[in-house]
Amino acid sequence: METIVVYSPHSSPRLAYVLDWLMRERWQLRYRMVHNRRDAEGHACIISYGEALPGSISIPAAGLLTRTGTAAEDPATGTWHNIPTLYATGDKGYTLPFDALSAMFYLLSRYEEYGPYTPDKHGRYPATASILHRQGILHRPVVDEWAHAIYLLMQETWKKDLPAQPFTFRPTYDIDMAYSHLYKGVRRIAGAYIRALLRIDIRQISLRTQVLKKKQKDPYDSFRWLRQLHKEYGFSPLYFVLSATRTTRFDKNIHPTHPAMVRIIKNLMRDGSIGIHPSYYSQQGDTLHREKSTLEQVAGRSTTISRQHYIRAVLPHTYRMLLHNNIADDHSMGYGSHLGFRAGTGSSFLWYDIEHEAVTTLRIHPFCFMDSTAHYEAGHTAAQAFEKLDAMCRILQRTGSTLITVFHNFSLGTDEEWKGWRAAYEHFMQQQAAGEGATYEPPL
Repeated sequence: METIVVYSPHSSPRLAYVLDWLMRERWQLRYRMVHNRRDAEGHACIISYGEALPGSISIPAAGLLTRTGTAAEDPATGTWHNIPTLYATGDKGYTLPFDALSAMFYLLSRYEEYGPYTPDKHGRYPATASILHRQGILHRPVVDEWAHAIYLLMQETWKKDLPAQPFTFRPTYDIDMAYSHLYKGVRRIAGAYIRALLRIDIRQISLRTQVLKKKQKDPYDSFRWLRQLHKEYGFSPLYFVLSATRTTRFDKNIHPTHPAMVRIIKNLMRDGSIGIHPSYYSQQGDTLHREKSTLEQVAGRSTTISRQHYIRAVLPHTYRMLLHNNIADDHSMGYGSHLGFRAGTGSSFLWYDIEHEAVTTLRIHPFCFMDSTAHYEAGHTAAQAFEKLDAMCRILQRTGSTLITVFHNFSLGTDEEWKGWRAAYEHFMQQQAAGEGATYEPPL
């Protein structure tokens, strides 16, 4: 495939950022940007931005990519090929009826999160404040849909066979409560017994006693089963380990240096890769540094991947903190309260620091599905949850994007509260290994 020429009367870091992601990362294509019309003339594959050149695929410019700062934006909405759009325009002189590049930048940079908002109970940007939620399309990876529709348009317009866009699936797990009953210490175990007695919960008392006597497996212990599952279906997982050095209301894992936790970490490393799951209060002082150092000491190797506990990622503070602590890949781009696509995509991208108007080295890996969100926040049964997951997965398959799921060891164990989830998850993994999914059909 020859080099694509992108013509734009203006240049900016924002425009270069979006084009690098779209052309080089997403499509694996070479491109050259020019700012003089004459430099674009005579080429077979031309995309023009902000000016409709004859013979080009032309995209209108709404102005976001040539501005700086984080002044409030109110993107006009519309549709194109049955895909919802942002930065829609009424200008019919362009191939596209919306500024796709501004729309992508708006979502990938999380531009809206720099504006004023009322944080939720965990201090997070609320999903309900996002434009995708307000438009009722949070469940759709619209950035991937736009990218793929443009890709098909290029193939049709230029009569070129472009490289196939492969779909990938990566299972990930948060290990923030390794055991339900074991290794909790005398005070926590006694407290649990007292609470069960006050509820007259004989079944829970009996179960806890059997587990503590090692006559029954802890209901949260799904680690061996997970290792066998990944081996059978050929997946390499990511595990994010909560390494809090003190117990809090939100951080209840056993200490990372406890022999039982050390064994778990060593075994997880044999199955896949491990990263830090920064604690609820990790953004205070040097807490993240201490937790990361503790995990690295136990693991015997450095870690450069992370996902925030409770998804407490607040821009730009959290990302700058991660960069300061040598994190290269973060998996916190999603909502703890809602299923769906926080950045409108399943594909990874580098974080663009809007306040500094610069691309950083921190790679962001979005997730769209978390078991606890589906169960606790949405109130879904296993069947309902996996139906939602399958619907999102199919769009990602069709658009050649990436699916990252978030599960916990406790949801895939034997706890009665999560009955049916383990079997449903194994069936889903089996489908992924078999490559099952819809074949993409161009938008009507």
